[in-house]
Amino acid sequence: MRLQTTRHFLFASAAAVAFASPAFALDGADVLKKINAAYHVQGAEIAAKSIAVDGSNVTFSGVTFTASAAKEQTFPLGNVTLEGVEEDNGGYTIEKMSFDNVKYAQENVAVDVSDIYMSGVVVPADATTGKVDSMLLYDEAHSGPVSVKIDGKQAFALEETTTTLTKSEDDSTISFDLNATGFKADLSDVTDPKSKEAIDKLKVKTLSGEMTMSGSWEIAPGTMTIDEYAIDLKDVGRLNMAFSFSGYTLNFIQSMQEAVKAQAANPNKEQADQAAGLAMLGLMQQLSFVSAEVSFQDASITKRAIDYAAGEQGMTGEQLSQTIKGMVPLMMAQLNVPELQNAVSAAVNAYIDDPKNFTISAEPAKPVPFPMIMGAAMGAPNTIPQVLGVTVKANE
Repeated sequence: MRLQTTRHFLFASAAAVAFASPAFALDGADVLKKINAAYHVQGAEIAAKSIAVDGSNVTFSGVTFTASAAKEQTFPLGNVTLEGVEEDNGGYTIEKMSFDNVKYAQENVAVDVSDIYMSGVVVPADATTGKVDSMLLYDEAHSGPVSVKIDGKQAFALEETTTTLTKSEDDSTISFDLNATGFKADLSDVTDPKSKEAIDKLKVKTLSGEMTMSGSWEIAPGTMTIDEYAIDLKDVGRLNMAFSFSGYTLNFIQSMQEAVKAQAANPNKEQADQAAGLAMLGLMQQLSFVSAEVSFQDASITKRAIDYAAGEQGMTGEQLSQTIKGMVPLMMAQLNVPELQNAVSAAVNAYIDDPKNFTISAEPAKPVPFPMIMGAAMGAPNTIPQVLGVTVKANE
């Protein structure tokens, strides 16, 4: 009986040791390999001098990130720490991926970035399936304070940047949001006399504000929609761009990266550029224009800009305003699009008289293939406003 009990104990101990042995430990090299495979789709490459594993944590040391297939943009990232790494059907999930603080100094410029991390990272098992499960995704990407100093004086600062990704339940769409808060720029040390004069008169020695972006990507049709891409500056205004186009599929991205790689591999630069240009023209045929909008909400910069421009021409602000209102119809008449000419003239007049907001929109009845737009631009440019459904409005 005692012998049987001892035997069971030895078997149990052996099993425990076996499961705790390196054969069953986390493979840090495979984690990097799978991350790299996902980045290769975007033409990027990651390398690490050494890899260390401690339980469910992995540390990459001496990391470099190459941003293009041409290998001309390589950035040192220092050490990257992965916490809570778990194998998931051949891929991996990572609770948090933290990066060393950036401390860059060259000549008179110093850049500091801290608190950089990604959370909820999903590393695909196979980056070649052409589906959403082949993409490296994350819940949140974050950076803390950013500081850029020139000659020891802060020229640019950013308090925090946060980007979030949300995948739909049916894996058909990825939504994204970006917020960059606490933007500050100091232009008081600009030395060029002409630029300094313009900065003084426009009253933009210091700029502050925030940037926001939100949108979505429908994977199958490749419909990329940017609902908002805005920068809002205090006492200047809010500029927002929104647009949508289709055909930007995973296959399109892979084909584009292959064209870039082929261009980089060809030693004959002229021949490589020509081949890349033809490849890009071919790829453009897969894209279709859906909509676009550019809007500006004034916060007092318009009147200052008119007054400054008027002073440069020896005029008053009122005189220049009237000149602009008179010139717009003449310039628009050259397009030979009477309906758009009237709309633009009315919008400019309203905005110049009382600057509030100005919006240019393009929304065709159905998506327009990019080759059709290019053909119209070369053959009949006056038809573009009608083809794209262009409208112009002010103070609405």
